[in-house]
Order: sequence, then C-alpha cells, then structure tokens
Amino acid sequence: MEKKFLEIAEQYCNVKAEDIKPEMRFIEDLEFSSFDFMAFLGELEDAFDIEVVEEEVLKIKTVGEALSYLEKTAA
Repeated sequence: MEKKFLEIAEQYCNVKAEDIKPEMRFIEDLEFSSFDFMAFLGELEDAFDIEVVEEEVLKIKTVGEALSYLEKTAA
C-alpha cells in the first residue's frame, strides 16, 4: 500500500518516491498546490477503492498523516 501511495505522490512533485519521508509536508516540502492535493486524493480514491471525507483530509499536512488515514480508511 505504501509503495503505491508513494508512486502516486511522486507524480505530483519533483521528489522520487524513495526519497519521500513520512514527516514531509505536501505543500511546504513537496510543493503540492491545493489543486495537486485534491487531484492526488482523487487518484488515491480510485487506486485503493476508498472514499475520503473532505473534513478529515483537509487536516492532513504530512505524508505520514496521509498514510495513516489511508490505512485506517482502506481497512
């Protein structure tokens, strides 16, 4: 799950999947725009067959937080 998540994230930034760390922030460190983040979430929904709750994902700032949310939601 984490590998696929990082491969998807890599498409939206200039950082290779293997260099993305849990403490990295989407906007500040990976330079996601808000549009990138929303598109990224949509791609995660498709890839993992989940539905994200907008109020919850708007609180997500780091890669680690997003992975924890994904693991909880996909379970």
